[in-house]
Amino acid sequence: MPIFAYEALNAKGQKETGEVDAANRNQAILDIRNAGLKPTKVTQRAETAATKAAAKAPEAGQAAPAAGGKRKFGRVSAQQITDFTAQLAVLIDAGLPVVRSLKVLAKQQKSVAFKNVIEDVAQSVEQGSSLSEAFGHHPRVFDRLYVNMVKAGEAGGILDTILQRLADFLEKAQRLKKKVIGAMIYPIIVMSVAVMILTGIMIFVVPSFKKMFADQGFDLPPPTAALIFVSDSIAGWRGLVFVAVMAVAFMGFTAWSRTPGGTKAVDKIKLKLPIFGNIIQKAVTARFTRTLGTLVQAGVPILEALTICKNAIGNVVLGNAIEKVAASIKEGETIAGPLSETGLFDDLVVNMIDVGEETGELDKMLVKVADTFDVYVDIAVESLVSILEPVLIVFMGGAIGFIVIALFLPLVSLIENIK
Repeated sequence: MPIFAYEALNAKGQKETGEVDAANRNQAILDIRNAGLKPTKVTQRAETAATKAAAKAPEAGQAAPAAGGKRKFGRVSAQQITDFTAQLAVLIDAGLPVVRSLKVLAKQQKSVAFKNVIEDVAQSVEQGSSLSEAFGHHPRVFDRLYVNMVKAGEAGGILDTILQRLADFLEKAQRLKKKVIGAMIYPIIVMSVAVMILTGIMIFVVPSFKKMFADQGFDLPPPTAALIFVSDSIAGWRGLVFVAVMAVAFMGFTAWSRTPGGTKAVDKIKLKLPIFGNIIQKAVTARFTRTLGTLVQAGVPILEALTICKNAIGNVVLGNAIEKVAASIKEGETIAGPLSETGLFDDLVVNMIDVGEETGELDKMLVKVADTFDVYVDIAVESLVSILEPVLIVFMGGAIGFIVIALFLPLVSLIENIK
């Protein structure tokens, strides 16, 4: 096994030197980092030309451990991956070699984390790995869908075309996600402001009226008594207990939802929510059909494509249904039949997939289904926002109206007594 000499900095910033046995330079750097050191120079004792070239590129050397580098420098966003994929497709289509294309794109990255990842991918390809294998070294940046698409493009000699399809897929997924999030921002802001206003009234306004009522010795009507009780609860120890209980409950629910059983239960609840459940189901269906269609277009075997889709759609319940479909296909069945038996996919999806299988254009049908359901999701989200606006206004008006009436009822009684 080769021996690598290294220079590194320890936790105190002091320089240390030593040697390590490793299969290759990347593994040596990883071993050094695992020892709690930050390598600044790593060279093989019997240096080859490739090793000398690697030793002259300290930045690429430091980026070698993908996961470690990403953990140190931060996340790589989905938008960065989308832009990188589209640009890589253009450069390769223009005839630039893969390694040179990667190095060009690495220089353009503002994110240190992503720059290091791309440089490491370029280094791996330069040392003889395929592009898909190099991407596979960074599973937290490039998922199985990405790696398998690139692998299919390499096998078919259409890497530029596959990268462009992948970029289109990622762009549409990002657009849908941003649209859903953007549509929910307005209702969330309005609700938050309403809650803050009501809380302020309960803490600062209602107590002043309470003191006045107590000084006058009023017999408080039920609405006013209820309002003062709520105000005292929010401003006193009961309010703190309520907030603490809610915080603990939220943290407990979050921890439970990350367990396998909890994740499945939460995903099942999401699909059954009124109004929201329908939107979530259509969005997940669109993602499933677009992912499967893109993989089939790329030439990925159907069983492998379904396995990738199961992990990519983001819903355990539908993922398990897809797993059952894959098991049925292994036994010689079509996709449409088992998909219909799950009861989780619309008849439109099942029928269009059935037609696609009969005509031999499954990939095109899947993409059409995805486009159709993307439109459904857009319409559903817009309709939801249009419904939420008047609901929030009614809620806010009703709450303020109740407070005003509750506070003025004793004053009305006072005026009547004076008369």
